[in-house]
Amino acid sequence: MRGLDGVAAWTRIRRMRLTREVRFSLTTDEPAGPVVNSWAGWPASNGLAPYVVLRVTVAGEPDARTGYLCNINRIDRAVREGVIPQLRTAWLRDGDNLGIGESLNLVSGGVGCALPAGVTVAAVELRTTPFVSYSASIEEPSMVAITQSFEFSAAHRLFCRELSDAQNREIFGKCTNPNGHGHNYVVEVTVAGEPDPRTGVVIEIGRMAQTVKSRVIDALDHKHLNEDCAEFAELNPSVENITRVIWGKLEGQFAPADLTCVRVYETPKTYAELRR
Repeated sequence: MRGLDGVAAWTRIRRMRLTREVRFSLTTDEPAGPVVNSWAGWPASNGLAPYVVLRVTVAGEPDARTGYLCNINRIDRAVREGVIPQLRTAWLRDGDNLGIGESLNLVSGGVGCALPAGVTVAAVELRTTPFVSYSASIEEPSMVAITQSFEFSAAHRLFCRELSDAQNREIFGKCTNPNGHGHNYVVEVTVAGEPDPRTGVVIEIGRMAQTVKSRVIDALDHKHLNEDCAEFAELNPSVENITRVIWGKLEGQFAPADLTCVRVYETPKTYAELRR
C-alpha cells in the first residue's frame, strides 16, 4: 500500500488518536487579556496555586481533505472555557478534598461537548506534579490510573556467564566492562482501580510511595546489581530484566488497586516497560 491509499486502508483498521497537552494554574484570579505563553502555562499565577498539566486524547477518523482528526484549537478553547473555570470552582470549594475522579469527569465532559461529530474523548490525564499523574480512559470509565515516578542509582555489568569474553564484548560492547558502569534509573509505577465511593481515592499516594521505596528503591539504590542483589546473581541486569524484577517485587502489593505498568528508564532515551 502506498500514499493516501495506504493511509485510508490503515485508518479502516484502527481509529486514530490525537493527544493535546494544556498547562495552567488554578489561580484564584480570573484570567484577563489574551492567552500568552501557553507553553509555560496559561493562566499563570501571581502567587502559590496548583499548577496542572492536562492531556486530552481524542479518537476518531481524520478528515479526508485536511487530514485533521480535530483542530487542536478546539481542544484548547474547550479546556480554557469549559474546564479550567469548573476545576477552579471545585478546587476553591473542596481544596485538597477535591476527588481525582470528579476532576477527570469535569475534563471529559467539558471537552467532549466541543468536539466535531465522530470524534470522542478517549482518555484524559491530569499531572498534578512532575512525578504524579492520574488518568482515565473511555474503555474503563470507572477506573482511575495513578502513576508515580521514582529514581535510583546503580551500577551493573551486562554479562552472560555461558558466553566467552569475546562474545560478551561483541554483544554488549563497553557495557560489559568488568568493573561495571552506572545509571540513574527512573522508575514509573502505575496502579489502577475504582475510586473509593466515600473518599474518591484509589490508593493513598503515601502508601504507594512507601511500598515502592521499601520493596524496590531500598533494595536497588546505590548497589552493584550483579554483586549486591541476589536477583541478578545469575540474571543479566539488562533494563528489560530489571523491569521484570521490579514487577515481581510490586505485583499484588497495592490491593484493592492493581499494578498495571512498570516502566524503567535506563537513560532518557531508552526504557523498557511491562503492562498487564
